[in-house]
Amino acid sequence: MPAAAMTFMPPAETESERIARGLRERDIELLGGLVEQYQVRLVRYLIHLLGRREQVEDLVQEIWLRVLERGWQYDSRLRFEPWLFAIARHLAVDLLRRRDSRSLATAPGGGGDALLARRPSPGYPSPFEAAARTEDAARLASCLGALGPLYREALLLRFQEEMSLQEIARVVEAPVSTVSSRIYRGLAALRAELERNENAHRRS
Repeated sequence: MPAAAMTFMPPAETESERIARGLRERDIELLGGLVEQYQVRLVRYLIHLLGRREQVEDLVQEIWLRVLERGWQYDSRLRFEPWLFAIARHLAVDLLRRRDSRSLATAPGGGGDALLARRPSPGYPSPFEAAARTEDAARLASCLGALGPLYREALLLRFQEEMSLQEIARVVEAPVSTVSSRIYRGLAALRAELERNENAHRRS
């Protein structure tokens, strides 16, 4: 084909670029699609962080408003999920801060992690229990619910949301080494909890 006849074809737009463009343009149709795609996952994550279902619906609406307001900040070179979950975590921690009587400014190790680590073991059905479909799945859910909040969060983001260590680090604002340690310790604690559960099941 003669050089003059050749036409330049721009590279196809990636999914991240499409989302970034839509957010910059405040595309309501795009936002509706994102809500439909991620709503259940956000609710599941927030219930896990907050330890209760109340206020989750209002918080999810606030998250999507924040996404629309700050869409211009989204970097299309990165996946959308970690950016979205980072916004969700920030707002959830803000809500926990308002509930908590102690000032996070003096809490060791940073506000969000310090507050989550101090949360009591929740008495609500965990997201894993809600998703359970078999006895084994329910047992796994129960064991996951017994873990510390930061370990549950790390395992949730790594294995349920399938984020990389680098992406989780961006969500929780911690070094990759810290994320890796949480996952390693979380898996060890989960293994021990599963063994205790299995032994108790056999004795019953």
